[in-house]
Amino acid sequence: MNQLERYVAEAVLGIDTLWGGDVMCPSGTGRFIADSWFSDEPLPAAYLDPSAARLRQSGGVSGKAVDHDAVAAYLRQVNLPAAITGLRKEAAGCGDLRRAYLDGLTLCLEVMWDLAMEVLGKGDCVPYARVVEASTGKPPKASRPEARRERVAELLGRAGYSISQADGILPAVDAWRRDRVTPMASVQALGAAVIAHFDALSARNLVPHLPHELAMVPRANIRFLPIKDAWFSGSMNYIGRARTGSGTPQYEATYEINASLQISYPEFEQLVSHEVVPGHVTTFAYLQDLYVRGRVGFEATVLTMNTRSATLFEGLANNAILIAHGVTEVDQLPDEDLQIGVLLALLQDDAKNQSSYMTWGEGRTQQEVAAALRRDYLVTEERADKLSGAWGQHPLLGRMYLPAYRAGTEKVAQLRRDYPAGRVLSAIYGCRGLVDIQTIDAVLQG
Repeated sequence: MNQLERYVAEAVLGIDTLWGGDVMCPSGTGRFIADSWFSDEPLPAAYLDPSAARLRQSGGVSGKAVDHDAVAAYLRQVNLPAAITGLRKEAAGCGDLRRAYLDGLTLCLEVMWDLAMEVLGKGDCVPYARVVEASTGKPPKASRPEARRERVAELLGRAGYSISQADGILPAVDAWRRDRVTPMASVQALGAAVIAHFDALSARNLVPHLPHELAMVPRANIRFLPIKDAWFSGSMNYIGRARTGSGTPQYEATYEINASLQISYPEFEQLVSHEVVPGHVTTFAYLQDLYVRGRVGFEATVLTMNTRSATLFEGLANNAILIAHGVTEVDQLPDEDLQIGVLLALLQDDAKNQSSYMTWGEGRTQQEVAAALRRDYLVTEERADKLSGAWGQHPLLGRMYLPAYRAGTEKVAQLRRDYPAGRVLSAIYGCRGLVDIQTIDAVLQG
């Protein structure tokens, strides 16, 4: 590792550890900020120091009862402000695109540090607008679900579901979901079939627009694992550390899905395209291949939530079902049932933003937020509870990550309308350098 890479590793894994994450844990129940470590580089002291294991075990500053002694012991051994400052200084010597990317990463790490100090009672309350702008590049803004909700109502009517003037659209949506429920007991077999479907679509409508070297990269080397009582709907865990006999990466990942998740089959299709192919698993596999071939830097191997790159990746994943079908608009999808499922999934991501906005921007109670998400965004009761509670009230994820989904989705959708497929897809998947929700513009305009 050179000095820049050491600072990236220390800063990212240090912040991850501070918040209770463990990037080497194969399960999403143990991971947090750092999404990947698929290089063969040695782990930094920020991860390996004995105080780090104790802090991870306690849950870090995300724990229900923060172990202040464990935090203090860790911060005596690992100087996170110095690592973040060093990263910014080293980035100044990089080329324009890489410097801008690293500057954005540093900005987000600084906010995550300040949020941790707020939780510990050692810093001022971080303004909500600062947090949202750090991760999305834009100030916070309420979601507007009306157009998508009206389109869902129109499609439901055409599918034979009556919409009551008194009760609104929600009973019709619930009935539509019940008629198409995905059996979680068969999720592994069902997941394999849907993955194969979207992998074939991606081979037709994505791969021809990318450099030919990526055609041989496995886009969906993943196992589905149902888990009980998770606080998330699902977790894609990119591992990427397995190698063939010749040393080639195997690009492996797992997807843990909440066994209590209530989801229709069309929504499940959208979920697979988002999490697996051509969404997150494909994105991570391509970046691992680009790293191995020296096309992107070390920072591509330690991808991080609550950052501007994560906002771009969530936007890519939410548009993945359109990318797979080779279209730019939901109403161009080949089946109206699928259109309903995608619109409901997009409304759920609008709901994530709204949960953040109502909770942190307006100071609403969980009960108020949950009711609004259920009524206005048509989410299930299970999703309304988790998005308004475990997610929405989290001091970091509720402020910094929930707004990323809608911001990224709108940005990627507009870029795909504005630029030819070959140009925009190669840029978004990192083939012209690692980019984020802000730096993508410079690549496409250059």
